[in-house]
Amino acid sequence: MTRWRPSEDIRPITEFRANASAVLDQLRSTQRPVILTQNGRSAAVLLGVSAYEELVEELALLRDIKTAEAQAARGQVRSHAVTAKRLRSKLVK
Repeated sequence: MTRWRPSEDIRPITEFRANASAVLDQLRSTQRPVILTQNGRSAAVLLGVSAYEELVEELALLRDIKTAEAQAARGQVRSHAVTAKRLRSKLVK
């Protein structure tokens, strides 16, 4: 995602309604999120599909890391040798 530019990337929702196609073209061409405002306050963020997918993938990875760290802190770990032996026994079957 490229650097955000408030002067170009914040739009009132009424402008979005009137020019949705142009705003979506901007979104695609700049690869930057567009923030929609309503009554002068932020109301929504528009993201391109690829930017959204990247965020979802990154969030899933961070959640996996957090889960693994919590498991390790509770002592729920196995050595590489134990895991390899367990996997080999499953492959042989």
